[in-house]
Amino acid sequence: MTEEHYFESRADASAAAADRIAALIRSELDTDGSAAFVVSGGTTPGQCFDLLSKKSMDWTHVEIVLSDERWVPVEHKDSNERLVRETLTRNEAATAGVLSIYQDDQTADERCDSLQSQFPETGFACAMVGMGSDGHFASLFPDADCLAAGLNIENRRFYLPVRTAASLHPRISMTLGALLRSDEVLLLFFGENKLAVYEQARDGDTQYPIAALLAQQVVPVNIFWAP
Repeated sequence: MTEEHYFESRADASAAAADRIAALIRSELDTDGSAAFVVSGGTTPGQCFDLLSKKSMDWTHVEIVLSDERWVPVEHKDSNERLVRETLTRNEAATAGVLSIYQDDQTADERCDSLQSQFPETGFACAMVGMGSDGHFASLFPDADCLAAGLNIENRRFYLPVRTAASLHPRISMTLGALLRSDEVLLLFFGENKLAVYEQARDGDTQYPIAALLAQQVVPVNIFWAP
């Protein structure tokens, strides 16, 4: 269920990922008149977001949903939503909607409950995730207290609260089951060290959470990598 795309530069990998995401969104817009897609935070997708923001399409009918979020206000420097609003919802994509995760009147646990009713009923045109050097994706870290539930594709929860030693902040993460409500998953990551982790996970090393995504047989996964 995986297709691997290797590039000589990060710019090329980012451009290819942006092109693929745009094509999937446009296809969903043509079919349903609206579309939603999932994005991750972090530094890796920055150039992809910039290129994607310049793609011409009916962005007013597109909703962007975060794969995970640190439990901090949107104006906080560590907020994934802030990153998305600064790097993606601009240029042609300025009119796209963003499903806000953080709510200052709720706890992370309460917000996971309330998000159950806000998930797009038709699922997603695609989901773009990254991968950490520990093999985590979204905020499903190896030591996360919710890891087993998060990787269970039968779990009907869309988001789970996450506690991990890898983060200064409590987090919320989309479950693997929720991500698999996408037509396609794109995995964008860079560097030789991460490639080695990916190859181990692809070959069945389950110490890495990403192995669960690569092993599932529900949704195709496209890999975009550069040194």
